[in-house]
Amino acid sequence: MLNIAYLALGSNIGDRHVYLDEAIRLLGDHEDTEIVAVSTYFNNPAVAPTYQPDYLNAAIEVRTLISLRDLFELTLVVEKQLGRESKGTRDPRTIDLDILFFNDMIVSDDDLVVPHPLMHDRLFVLKPLVELVPHFVHPLLNQTIEELYEKLS
Repeated sequence: MLNIAYLALGSNIGDRHVYLDEAIRLLGDHEDTEIVAVSTYFNNPAVAPTYQPDYLNAAIEVRTLISLRDLFELTLVVEKQLGRESKGTRDPRTIDLDILFFNDMIVSDDDLVVPHPLMHDRLFVLKPLVELVPHFVHPLLNQTIEELYEKLS
């Protein structure tokens, strides 16, 4: 079965543009995964803690034959390959990959929640995502990405 996923990417250490490019390349190199759309890269100030370097953020659309769990595991492998040392939520990072949506699935496991539970409150996630899928309806909030974006912008 062909699955469609949307991922958020962020980096605030080193050559941020290279880390985003490499993450996209590595995800697309998987034999059952295709990157079909990439948003503009946006520079954003760190939210918390605010003393960190600015982030470079983007969103991608992925078509894949692998499961949500396997895609999640792939994101962890890519993060590790690109030097991510901590999964702490407030640590600076070379790369951060978050699955925002996987089809219209709703999943709440200990280590994986989809749709991403905080995305609707994060302009740095919605701004690149609205470029790709403005009319996609959030399966829990029943609002389009464009509507969520407009509330924050």
